[in-house]
Amino acid sequence: MRYLGKVYRPPSEAYSLIVQVTYGCSHNRCAFCDMYDDKHFALRPMGEIVEDFRMARQAYRSVRRIFLADGDAMMRPAKDLASILDLIAGLFPECERVTCYASPASLKVKSEEELRMLRSKGLAMVYMGLESGCDAVLERMNKGHTAAAIVEAGQKARRCGLALSVTAISGLGSRELMERHAVDTARALSAMNPEYIGLLTLMVEPGTPLAQWVSEGSFQVLGVEEVLRETELFLQHIDSPGSVFRMNHASNYLTLKGTLNQDKEALLQRVRQGLAGFGLRSESMRAL
Repeated sequence: MRYLGKVYRPPSEAYSLIVQVTYGCSHNRCAFCDMYDDKHFALRPMGEIVEDFRMARQAYRSVRRIFLADGDAMMRPAKDLASILDLIAGLFPECERVTCYASPASLKVKSEEELRMLRSKGLAMVYMGLESGCDAVLERMNKGHTAAAIVEAGQKARRCGLALSVTAISGLGSRELMERHAVDTARALSAMNPEYIGLLTLMVEPGTPLAQWVSEGSFQVLGVEEVLRETELFLQHIDSPGSVFRMNHASNYLTLKGTLNQDKEALLQRVRQGLAGFGLRSESMRAL
């Protein structure tokens, strides 16, 4: 397979066939992120996409899952995505799931008819970053959307039959906005009620605006106990029945797994054990 620059995928796509259908991220201006700093957003030529899928068919006996990269594959025109999904259906009849990243912007510009059409052709789930439900945090981090706009995008995806996986980032509000970040993020996720919720923990990447703020002292990174207190507050306020909750990314200090709301008390108990010092990942073992 041919890849331009660094390629990122959700943890759950570790064993998926990954094919770039776009390059980079359509926004690529979030203050905390350096993921696609090696390329500009662009649509990959359809001819190359077709070639890569045909090469993959020759190389792999069975392909059960396919992830369409890069950071906002949903920004491709619906007719292009439909052609790609038709190609997948023809080449990989055994494929059980096709997924991609989607931004609030790319979900907004697609009509509900288009999203339903993509779902009918095999697009099963989209991954979307909320990051925070607090508008003050989103504005500071230059997310480009309000919490209400992100919630509407997620609700739209779900109305159209797409499964939804949403991520948020612990610690993104600094000490100044810690409580608002926790509570508002819980409320935003509750409003979307996605199939999957992933909670990462902030790591400061060199060269980002956030790194500069930390250096200047205008952004205070939360310590381990503060992150766990924020997580506790988040879990106390979330109400998202049926959502599979995961806090098992390499960036997290503590691993949490459960299904909301039924496992909420068990998750809270696990956080309290973490506050007592049990089961924590050391700083040296954290990674993005």
